[in-house]
Amino acid sequence: MLEISDKTNLLEQKSYKYQLQDVAEPNLYRDIYSYDDVPKTPFNHRRVPIGMPEEIWITDTTLRDGQQAVEPYSVDEIVEIFKYLSRLGGPKGLIRQTEFFVYSKKDREAIERCQDLGLEFPEITTWIRANKEDFKLVHDLGIKETGILVSSSDYHIFKKLKKSRSEAMKLYLSAVYDAFEAGIRPRCHLEDITRADFYGFVVPFVNELQKMSQDAKIPVKIRACDTMGYGVPYTEVALPRSVPGIIYGLQHYSDIPSDMLEWHGHNDFYKAVPNATTAWLYGASAVNCSLLGIGERTGNIPLEAMVFEYASLKGTLDGMDPTVITEIAHFFQDKIGYTIPPMTPFVGANFNVTKAGIHADGLLKDEEIYNIFNTKKLLNRPAGVAVTKTSGLAGIAYWMNEHYSLTGENTVDKKSPLVIALKEWVDKEYENGRQTTVTDKELEAKIKEIQG
Repeated sequence: MLEISDKTNLLEQKSYKYQLQDVAEPNLYRDIYSYDDVPKTPFNHRRVPIGMPEEIWITDTTLRDGQQAVEPYSVDEIVEIFKYLSRLGGPKGLIRQTEFFVYSKKDREAIERCQDLGLEFPEITTWIRANKEDFKLVHDLGIKETGILVSSSDYHIFKKLKKSRSEAMKLYLSAVYDAFEAGIRPRCHLEDITRADFYGFVVPFVNELQKMSQDAKIPVKIRACDTMGYGVPYTEVALPRSVPGIIYGLQHYSDIPSDMLEWHGHNDFYKAVPNATTAWLYGASAVNCSLLGIGERTGNIPLEAMVFEYASLKGTLDGMDPTVITEIAHFFQDKIGYTIPPMTPFVGANFNVTKAGIHADGLLKDEEIYNIFNTKKLLNRPAGVAVTKTSGLAGIAYWMNEHYSLTGENTVDKKSPLVIALKEWVDKEYENGRQTTVTDKELEAKIKEIQG
């Protein structure tokens, strides 16, 4: 049967309606996921069209998934993180939502204090166990949306839940019904979707959710969860690993609108950011992230990375304030005590710092040569150099100009007697066996000594 598609406005064959395949044995995709080998990436050479929504945004899981990987935050710390998220997201609320736990007294106090701030964004949502008591708890807190776990792969259905696919679907649909009864919008977390039988379970299940949603006149949000980081962003990759295929399939075969579709990924294979960007490109409005990428195992999608991915795709920050990212990094390090690896993009101590003399020479002539963008303007972090045995005269001159904010005729160059004297002292330090970077305090003291 032919019909005009409301997505493409083209005449298309009517989509086949997939039925649940209630298999006797789990489909573990052993040809792809042989536990003793590196997971394989099969290609089927099928392309799906790019279709980025008009509006895209970020949602946050710092206080839920992220908090599972670190020491629990205090209520005061949670409130500060919430305020940072609001400032970073800007007046358009591009950090649209953030999710909380609700089980402890501390969790509920944190929610109430954040609610009392009266901030429009991010919207407070929760993540709960799928039972009536928890839905009532969410409702009583005045929260409109909650996440519930609906594990989608046979690894979870057969091995963890010890159920058949039909039994798991019945359990999940019952939980969604309970959410509707409590007046709560359910956000269904399709856990482990990159190992799931997409057409044998995922699509039939989501189609049933859509029917329930239409009957109840309550929207159901779908979060596609790449729980183990198996997703790949390349075109023409076969399911279940294809991020384009998953997003396209949920839209094309289950009619999930973009604003009800969200991607949640992990970084086990270094693909968290490109997978999230791909989800945007192929039709999901939301990508779910955590600050600094903090999360289980290798972490979640770093939220700060997606701020810059957004700007790269849209050509504008749309009111987001990326200088807040630097404040967030300082807060996590100085107040919470979290150690950020120094090479981490945008937030690490060495992210825009060079130790090589030849690079420092380029910075001294024009920082654009070796700095990714105007980090002073966008992140309130000027490009810097660390003085080591390889810094040379250029590195020391650049350090002095940046450290003391020297401009115009006050700047020093490689020919400055003070720079030369400092270089001689640095060289002697390393000739005598020094291995560490020269600190700012040491350089300040030596300058005072040289100047008398």
